[in-house]
Amino acid sequence: MSTALYRRYRPESFSELIGQTQVTVPLMAALRSDRVNHAYLFSGPRGCGKTTSARILARCLNCAEGPTDTPCGKCASCIELSRDGAGSLDVIEIDAASHNKVEDARELRERIAFAPTRDRFKIFILDEAHMVTKDGFNALLKVVEEPPAHVKFIFATTEPEKVISTIRSRTHHYPFRLVPPAQMIEYLGEMIASEKASVDEGVLSLVVRSGGGSVRDSLSLLDQLLAGSEKNHVTYERAVGLLGYTDSALLDTFIDAFGKGDAAEVFASVDQVIQSGQDPSRFVEDLLERIRDLIVVGSVGEKAKTVLRDMPQDQLDRMRLQVERFGKAELTYAAEVIAEGLTRMNGATSPKLQLELMVAKVLVPAQDSTETGSLARIDRLERRMGLGGNAPAQAPAAPAKAPSATAPAAPVSTQTQPVAAVAPIVIPSVAPVTNQVPVVSDVVAPAVTWEMMKNSWEEIKSTLSGISRAAWQNVYTQTPVAFDGQVLDILFANEHDKTVFRDGGPNSPSELLRRAIFEVLGVRVQYRAAVSTAGEPIVQVSTPKAAAPTEPITKVAESVKEDKSKEVNENRNKLIDEDSLVGDSVLRNLLGAEPIEGN
Repeated sequence: MSTALYRRYRPESFSELIGQTQVTVPLMAALRSDRVNHAYLFSGPRGCGKTTSARILARCLNCAEGPTDTPCGKCASCIELSRDGAGSLDVIEIDAASHNKVEDARELRERIAFAPTRDRFKIFILDEAHMVTKDGFNALLKVVEEPPAHVKFIFATTEPEKVISTIRSRTHHYPFRLVPPAQMIEYLGEMIASEKASVDEGVLSLVVRSGGGSVRDSLSLLDQLLAGSEKNHVTYERAVGLLGYTDSALLDTFIDAFGKGDAAEVFASVDQVIQSGQDPSRFVEDLLERIRDLIVVGSVGEKAKTVLRDMPQDQLDRMRLQVERFGKAELTYAAEVIAEGLTRMNGATSPKLQLELMVAKVLVPAQDSTETGSLARIDRLERRMGLGGNAPAQAPAAPAKAPSATAPAAPVSTQTQPVAAVAPIVIPSVAPVTNQVPVVSDVVAPAVTWEMMKNSWEEIKSTLSGISRAAWQNVYTQTPVAFDGQVLDILFANEHDKTVFRDGGPNSPSELLRRAIFEVLGVRVQYRAAVSTAGEPIVQVSTPKAAAPTEPITKVAESVKEDKSKEVNENRNKLIDEDSLVGDSVLRNLLGAEPIEGN
């Protein structure tokens, strides 16, 4: 009967220990210079080599040729402390999880008084030292602080913060770390060669991922795969089934359907996951990792292999084709939704339901009012128009200049100025607004008619309620009366509501309403506000103009004339005249004022 791999290949010297140079190098230097401390604290994650290093240190200290940084492996002490040895009487390993009381500490103090039976030092290795109680540590404090010359202490723990500070301060602390994936894959490859076995491409990456950087855990999983293999060959399908990961073909099908926006195929993939008996949480975790890989491939391009070292080349080629169907913002949005869904699935009574809701949200970014959701919608729009994606987009001819980021912001007036119909819509603002929906300056906003605005008003108010309750209370009782495709006329019941609507800067009800309209209709508007006459019904104060159909971007760019500034000035004067008429009407009807002849 063969022993486990992690026992068969346990290191017997510091040079054989992988991934812990921050510990082995200074320890070997201390041994060479004979500056060995009386107490050590080894801390780090499970399976990273703490107990093994404690045994190697004991071999180095009690070696007949020592103290040395490299045990001879021939003397009685080295043989007894080897991987096949029976253990030494002068090296006592104590499981602190079951010997953590004051009585155990007192017994240990009594054993310390006795000299070594044969070797140079009597070495006490306390594994899982964090399990010792506070009273137990206090009972050991004095002897750890000033032990006899023949006694050495080595504490090993996964939680060093639970070891009381008075003990930690009397030890040399060496932190162990998880082994990097690249180094672990290389180590496992050497192990496979030593065992005269073979594995399919991608198997070792699954083992390393399951092991989580722990050498012992990774070797245990590899041992399990080799034990269940045929002719000492581990297939990728068997590794996927045994380790519980999602088949890469199923992930490819899901990603392809997601890229095409094919909801039927996406939900068919979800049903396949459920019908195969796979854990939905594990599927979501694997999906999130695949989205991460796609983001990396889309960001670094041809250098992706240097980041995803353990990725098979054929899978990397497939991912390069898949990432062309997405924008970076769309992938980021999907990653956020999937990560949130994974959190909600922990402890959920119906993981299948959570999975389906998560998938539905990924497919419909238009329902997300956050900045990431808005960027995902813009990514999708640009790709449909041939502007976005990961391929470089050609800018349209004669684009309108966006305002400089360093230019001072213009003050907001009560009557905003409209822009020409052929120019991209630019909304002035006092300061950057948190979570404000970004505007693509090169894309002409879709035409929205007065009927569309009127029919969507209730939905707009509902969206505004989700953004700001105070803004909703200000707008709820007000009435839109006209919309010409750019300027929205709103009639207020009193002057106070009108003032509150405009005051408040970037967080004013007017700015928040503009955001809500954009989320519902996809158009940014400007306002023209008036106050209704007391006692009179609210009626339409201006006639809506029919919105001209949006032309393709190329045609619009070609139709832009050199005298664009003249056209903007004409529209500005027209708006001022209309506003003057509204103000004149208010003065006449509300205050009974009459114009003075001759002025």
